[in-house]
Amino acid sequence: MTTDATLAGKPFTLHRFPLDQKNRSLQAWDSADEYLLDYVFEHHIDANRILIINDAFGALCCALADKHCTLVTDSFVSTLAYQHNLEVNELEHAQVEVLSSMDTYPEDIDLVVLKLPKNAGLLQSQLAKLSKLDADIPVIAAGKAKEIHTSTLKSFTHFLTEPTTSLAVKKSRLIFSKTSAKAIDSKFPVSWPLEKTDFVLSNEANVFSRDSLDIGARFFINYLPMGKKPLKVIDLGCGNGVIGLMTLAKMPNATVTFIDESAMAVHSAQQNISHNLPERVKDCRFIQNDCLTGFENEGADLILCNPPFHQANAITDHIAWQMFMQAKAALRHGGELRIIGNRHLEYDDKLKRLFGNCKTLGNNKKFTVLSATKRS
Repeated sequence: MTTDATLAGKPFTLHRFPLDQKNRSLQAWDSADEYLLDYVFEHHIDANRILIINDAFGALCCALADKHCTLVTDSFVSTLAYQHNLEVNELEHAQVEVLSSMDTYPEDIDLVVLKLPKNAGLLQSQLAKLSKLDADIPVIAAGKAKEIHTSTLKSFTHFLTEPTTSLAVKKSRLIFSKTSAKAIDSKFPVSWPLEKTDFVLSNEANVFSRDSLDIGARFFINYLPMGKKPLKVIDLGCGNGVIGLMTLAKMPNATVTFIDESAMAVHSAQQNISHNLPERVKDCRFIQNDCLTGFENEGADLILCNPPFHQANAITDHIAWQMFMQAKAALRHGGELRIIGNRHLEYDDKLKRLFGNCKTLGNNKKFTVLSATKRS
């Protein structure tokens, strides 16, 4: 993996997170980062209080470390990456304030730099917050040219001023706009009734399948545990918490820990338990974390998981592998990891190699539900 970056004419060492992922061809910055920083240092050198949104691994933060920066991220992994990369580049004393995606943006800023997220709803949510700031603060967004659509520019027009775009450089492009003090609310969170239940699910902008029950979860619900055993359950990669919610509904004595690396996901899960099963909140924990890092000695009885197979725009299985390995460490002897995955991903082979066993609980044309038991 390439870790030597040159950003705005300065050398940096930048690591992509998690550090031990197997795909070493992926790097911690891209041409959009380079283009954005070159423009900022050429045209906004006097900007001192900079709001940085969606800096995936800290490239922008490191290059702008001599400014007073406020970093906004929905990702726990991104937070770990920026902290690590600041330290590696001996910039740990930089003035960087970190805000969750659920926090209000600061008002005392003179420049906004934004990496376009993959999720259009998340972008709209972020632009809505920017629309409530004072007018005429420059906003510079960067992304791959092929991912900047007419709808992207319409979102800027709706919440900010009419945008303009740069020429494409290395297949990346910049969007230029300004805050307009329109103070427009976003449509998030969105809510909808959960089929075949009395529950209503609330979903923040960056929650997976935020507009309806995804087909994987719909199938997985048929294979959730039930009964009166007081199991310690972990909903790993919980999203809006629907799997943990249905587990609580089927298991009156269970406790459930909801874990996701997205702040919006954890917030949505907490809201959904509070709204739908308020009497069970005492049986729950809600944690933003990098998978199960730090949970090795928890002694979980059951871990439920629908693992992702991408990180931002990169298709990769390293997150699933991390989840499986850490799940084995977090389970008690005799504990179970129960997952759902696309059949073509062949998770059964991975679980057999790791656990020494795997059985199929159910499958259809697209998904398979698998169970592995910790025996040693």
